[in-house]
Amino acid sequence: MIKSENMKYAFIDVQNTATTTQKLLGFVVDWQKLFLFLKNDWRCDKVFFYSGVDVGDEETEKEYENLEKIGCIVRSKPIFSYKNKDKEIRLECPSCHNNFTHRIGAGYNRKSNCDVDLTVDAMECATAGAEFYIFTGDGDFEYLVRKITEKGGMTHIVSSAKKIQGAGYSTSRLSTKLRRLTQEKGKPVDFLNIDNLKMKIKKDI
Repeated sequence: MIKSENMKYAFIDVQNTATTTQKLLGFVVDWQKLFLFLKNDWRCDKVFFYSGVDVGDEETEKEYENLEKIGCIVRSKPIFSYKNKDKEIRLECPSCHNNFTHRIGAGYNRKSNCDVDLTVDAMECATAGAEFYIFTGDGDFEYLVRKITEKGGMTHIVSSAKKIQGAGYSTSRLSTKLRRLTQEKGKPVDFLNIDNLKMKIKKDI
């Protein structure tokens, strides 16, 4: 029987990880390959999978059912859309100099709100000596990682620190909060580049 303090866990923020690999690194993750890699190579005792699913998306639902059949713990929720607040700007007509308001549509966001589920599951597993692989670059999980550390756990943040270059700016899928956390001296938190796993977890297309 495996002692609880030696347990290894993986927690996969699917939306964040998929966006990172597809938009930044140019490959699609095969979730079944990732699960098998985590079980066989990294020797994880439990693998948790958090994702939203569009209502009526039978293909994705079937994919998640297959993950459950091979032992993955899947936490899925329906994806919902909400409208962002439109912006209004005041403009002046260059001909008549009258002021008028112009409305700019801000579009929609899609969310499934799985962050709380991941956090609760992770805290229930957090014990001294336990090891965690958390697949995300989302800075909202900084507090969770600190609480795992307080309980004596070791955390690996699995994401990409690659910079996205824009017009006069650069940004990264790895949040500043998590980046700083992995750089703190004496903290049992490190960073693992998901791009190094590409050949073992990418989907063959």
